[in-house]
Amino acid sequence: MTQTREHRALLAVDIAHSAGRGDVALHRIREALSQALAESFELSGIDWHASLRDDLGDGMRVTTPPGTPKTRLIHPLVHDLTARLRAHNRLAAPPARIRVRIALHAGDVCLGPRGQVTGRPLEVLARLLDAAPARAALARAPEAVTASLLVSQPFYDDTVHHGYPGIEPEAFRRVSLAEKEYAADAWLYLPGHEGVPPVPGPADAPARAGSGEPKMINKASGNGVVYATQNGTQNIHHGRR
Repeated sequence: MTQTREHRALLAVDIAHSAGRGDVALHRIREALSQALAESFELSGIDWHASLRDDLGDGMRVTTPPGTPKTRLIHPLVHDLTARLRAHNRLAAPPARIRVRIALHAGDVCLGPRGQVTGRPLEVLARLLDAAPARAALARAPEAVTASLLVSQPFYDDTVHHGYPGIEPEAFRRVSLAEKEYAADAWLYLPGHEGVPPVPGPADAPARAGSGEPKMINKASGNGVVYATQNGTQNIHHGRR
């Protein structure tokens, strides 16, 4: 099977809290999201029909055509998409309202003869889409905020850092990810939210086993060592003389 390797810009979107709405509501919100995405792609000058699309069940992954300017995926695409979702939500009943998480990344992917897309960049995109900081930020944001956007560090360096028209670097916040085998920094943005996204609190991001929680170790003046973790727990281990 012949495969080619090309650098492509990647977008993934996932509908927040889609479970439990029932098949009728899920069908309607999937249809509304797909239409909004297609219209936002075309407005942004990115050929929707030439893009490679993969259904994620309650979302979609899009591999853009070669040569797509990455800046357009943020402005105007993300800005236009979130505006369309706000307009949809104003007229929709609660079960049909849409809020989404969006992830952006780019890299060298393998393209199969039937449009299959594989490669490490897709794994990174999936981790960004499922990342806890993006989930927490969207959950805490006002209902009028219809999306959280998380971009990888390389994508940020290429598109956001320079402050191109329509993209405000000061509205992005650096966050740290630890999703499965992927650990890296990324940049979080809430379109339509004033200022930078709030920092997730302890309730939003519970500690995970093996997460490297900082510990403070103090030597006792006696014959033991005192271990004090950030949550105030102390363990005293006595040595034998």
